Amino acid sequence: MTPADQPRLQGYPLSDSKSGSSVRDAVTRWFFDDYLPLLVGVGSGTIARGPEFILDYWGVPLHYCTPDGGKWLLDAAGVVGLLERSYSRLRAQGYSYTAVPDRNVTVYHDAGAAIEVIWSRCRADDSEIERVAVHFEVARGSAGWRAVGIQTTPTTANSLNASWGGAT
Repeated sequence: MTPADQPRLQGYPLSDSKSGSSVRDAVTRWFFDDYLPLLVGVGSGTIARGPEFILDYWGVPLHYCTPDGGKWLLDAAGVVGLLERSYSRLRAQGYSYTAVPDRNVTVYHDAGAAIEVIWSRCRADDSEIERVAVHFEVARGSAGWRAVGIQTTPTTANSLNASWGGAT
């Protein structure tokens, strides 16, 4: 059977297939205009919502990986628990906001992208609690965009290029 003879899967048109720009705009807005302000607002206590909101942004299952190792979070409780632990740790140190010194969006196709950011997590006095480089693998399905994998590493850098090292 040749590719032309194979049946086409039925799906929904997600963007103009001639250009990834509409996908790039959509995923960038979703992440930086919707997800990030809510993530920061709930974390800092300026938005009164429970951590379950994260299920509108992080998929289940979710793969989460740090330099210490990775794990699959196989259910909603595991995904919400990851966020709760992060919030508890940050709040105990006076978390107020997150600055983004560098970011990059890569579109693979209409239903897949990667978003990389440096999160500078800070107190109200602008002192930094931590700085991490984070890679979000995101996929678009019937419920919209969701992170399906997250890689994170501590960094002191201001640029993503300087943040990703790893063994050579």
